[in-house]
Amino acid sequence: FAELHAAVPGLPLASSRVLPGIVLRRDFAAYCPTDGELRALLIAEPLRPALTAPGVEFVVGSEGQYQASLRWIAERTEALMKHLQSNNVKLLLSSAKQEEVVTYYAKLYGVSVVECLSSEEMALISEITGVSPYTPFSDNMDREITETAVVTFCQPLQLVSKRCVHIGFTSVCAFQPHCLILCGPVDGVNEQHAAALQEAFTMLQQLFKAVDQ
Repeated sequence: FAELHAAVPGLPLASSRVLPGIVLRRDFAAYCPTDGELRALLIAEPLRPALTAPGVEFVVGSEGQYQASLRWIAERTEALMKHLQSNNVKLLLSSAKQEEVVTYYAKLYGVSVVECLSSEEMALISEITGVSPYTPFSDNMDREITETAVVTFCQPLQLVSKRCVHIGFTSVCAFQPHCLILCGPVDGVNEQHAAALQEAFTMLQQLFKAVDQ
């Protein structure tokens, strides 16, 4: 329930509504508008390529070596974005904070980025789509990317002063997610309404379980 409702203080209760899909309470790190269905990847790690393997020390001996390292990182990141573009990936949903070089090349190649998703949000998206997080640089970059989710729409959503991300997914299960936008004059009222609704849904779940048995 926590991932399927958003509380918006400062608006009358009558402004509450139910939206298809899910609402992520953060702004795009990079936004490239697109029409129709698109492909999305789940990412659980920074996309900036590492210069060495874990536990291996990398020593830079000169300014020239440092600049060469930065160029290598940029070229590798650009190659990854080209690879995503060639596989029709238009959206990255990341639990990790991505660096500037990643968002720069994402914008350049028309890939939207949403970062810093919680583990609960990632788990919910995986449940809806049946897709696990993708691991970049783990194998040949020429390999077709098959771990993609189908997104029916992806757009900014303004909730009073907060910019959010509104996404619709093609679900692989019976669960069709919808998000409750719960409005109220102050946070305390919203919290009371949210708690009451959650208790009501819990009661309904228990009731239907009893009927099934």
